[in-house]
This record gives sequence, structure tokens and C-alpha cells, in this order.
Amino acid sequence: MPRIRKARSLVHAELELFANYLAVERGFSDHTLSAYRNDLSALSEFLSQLPAAPTNWENVCEQDIREFLDDLNQRGYAPSTKSRKIAATKSFFKFMKDEQIIQNNPVAELRQPRAGQSLPKALSIEDIDLILETAASANNAEEARDYAMVELMYAAGLRVSELVSLNIRDVDLDAGTVRTIGKGSKERVVPIYDTAVASVSEYVVKHRRSHAKESTEKALFLNRRGSRISRQAFWLRLNRLAKLSGISSKLTPHMLRHSFATHLLHGGASLRHVQELLGHSSIATTQIYTHLTSEHVRSEYAKAHPRA
Repeated sequence: MPRIRKARSLVHAELELFANYLAVERGFSDHTLSAYRNDLSALSEFLSQLPAAPTNWENVCEQDIREFLDDLNQRGYAPSTKSRKIAATKSFFKFMKDEQIIQNNPVAELRQPRAGQSLPKALSIEDIDLILETAASANNAEEARDYAMVELMYAAGLRVSELVSLNIRDVDLDAGTVRTIGKGSKERVVPIYDTAVASVSEYVVKHRRSHAKESTEKALFLNRRGSRISRQAFWLRLNRLAKLSGISSKLTPHMLRHSFATHLLHGGASLRHVQELLGHSSIATTQIYTHLTSEHVRSEYAKAHPRA
């Protein structure tokens, strides 16, 4: 009995962290978040009833997961429901591995039927310009910070977790670069354009000190209390900017990263170059963006080909 209670407390803590990631970085809807919560709670309940129930997520092995899948088959779930439960399980363990909560991913080699790959959403260049123009009209320290964050995120294609983790020393304003530590503790240095440099410089020189209550605070972007701004807080501020800009579609921080990659490919950047800028360990991850550029490619083909 004590072992079951421990398993449930563990899933609650990690699930909340995972749910926050899905909401803020992936932009999942409340309905999808609820489904993922239910799926992972069912997984936790199943694991807690195994004869040798794992006491923490690190102890979950591939065989445990395969027994869970066998149980799903025996219960006669529809293929779509089973596929979603497997997807939730794979995403959850991948997240814990990336966040270094666990050392080994027991579902890394698990395969599942695919119902079709969803493409990342990207904003148009016009919408990006509109958001940045709105953000540039900052009237206080908080708005100047928002402008610098949005400009820097789009300039470097950062993940929101990378953005809020930046320290002052990570941005070289003279060289026009930003240094970040991505997934798997991989470091990369990304060039940023002049407007991004200027927005960060103005925030640091003119506004950041009004937020910083202690001179020892290393974080680049601060909240009103003088501590590092959170992913959730930035998400809320970004949606505020979207509304002020008149953009009706739901906006997530990850969409700025998607837009960065898509617009670079539209502009002629190579897939390998974009892979390095995004910090993807495999080019296969980056290749999803090639689907987003198909319309652009067809348009350019029609302009260039003598028989088109």
C-alpha cells in the first residue's frame, strides 16, 4: 500500500510539470491536456498494481510498458484511443528524459501506428511584423522586457525554456549573438539581427534595473518581483500582445520558433543550417518544416520554370 501512494504522488508532481510544458510550449488545448492527464493517470494506476510495482519513474522498464499495452489491447480500445494513449506515454517519458528527471527512456524504441503527422503552426511574416510593431511601442519596463523577449525569441528561434533561462552574460550585444543551452545540455551560439540587439540593449540599460532588486540576480529577463520570469508568465504576456495586435488565433511561444524556422527556409536557408540554429540533434526533426514550405516552393517554381 505505501508503494502505491508513492507512485501516485510521483505521477502528480511530474504530470503537473509535463502539463505545464504541453500548455505553454506546445500550445495544447484544455481538452487535449485533460485527455493526456487521464491517459497518464491510467498508466500510473496500472503500474502501481503490478506485482513488482516501480517506486519511481526511473524504475519503469520496457516490459512494464509492454504489459500496459497488452492491457489496452485486452480492454478493446479503439485504435485511435490506443494510439493517443501510446502517444501520451511516449511524450511523457521523452519529456522526463529531456528534463533529466530519468536517465533511461523505456519507450524510446516503442513504435505505434501513426494517424498522420500534425504540422507545426507558423505565423505569417506580416503577423510577426504586426506583433513586433505593437511590442515596440513600450511604455514601461514590463513592456520593454516583453518586446525584447519576443524580438530575441524570433531572432534566434529559441525554445521558451531557453529564453527564460538566459542570463545577462549569455547575450553578447557587441558580437550580436546569444548563447543557449538546449535539450541534452547542448550549447549553441546563434546570431541575432540588429533590431533584436537594440531591443535587448535598451531593456538592459534603461529598464531592467527597475525590476532587479538585487544586483546579484543573473537572469536576463525579470518579473516584477525581481526574479527570473517564468514560461507561463511569458505565455500570458505574449497572448496579451497578440490581442493588442488584433491577431485572433491562439498564439503560443513555440509558434515563434516555428515561424523562425519556416521563414528561414522560405528565404533560402539550407535545412542543415536551420537544424544547427534550432539545436536539433537529428535533421529528421527539422525536415518537418519542409512540408510548411511546399506552397512557397511551388510558387517559386511557377515563377522560375520556363514551361510552368
